[in-house]
Amino acid sequence: MLVRNCAGGVVFSGDKVFLLKNEKDEWVLPKGVIRSGDYPDEVAKRRVKEETGIDAEIVLAAGNTNYEFFSVTRQRPVCNKITWYVMKSLNDNFEINKGENFSEGRYFSIDEALEKITYSQDRALINLSYAKYKQLA
Repeated sequence: MLVRNCAGGVVFSGDKVFLLKNEKDEWVLPKGVIRSGDYPDEVAKRRVKEETGIDAEIVLAAGNTNYEFFSVTRQRPVCNKITWYVMKSLNDNFEINKGENFSEGRYFSIDEALEKITYSQDRALINLSYAKYKQLA
């Protein structure tokens, strides 16, 4: 099994959180693979910017998730281990990177996001991150 270390952001603007729709029509959070020499927080900020066009700052660590899937292109199982950060957008501007195979994205109210998000562990991550984010506000 290929194990990939990744980092991503749960990006808030006020009481809304940003979600992306990928090529599988799944609503997900922005994230990317940590390459050799990269720091997880740098990867999270960079991937948020690359995938969404959002300028965001890290507020605090959100936690970690793991998931496994079978990669058709690699013809083997993959395990993504993701370090997540609670992030705050510096403005409401965004521009979805269609070159990264995202078809849609926007800020959703927390309730809408919890209905839209595809994976249950991401739902729990949004809940936890929002609670942490509100404590700091």
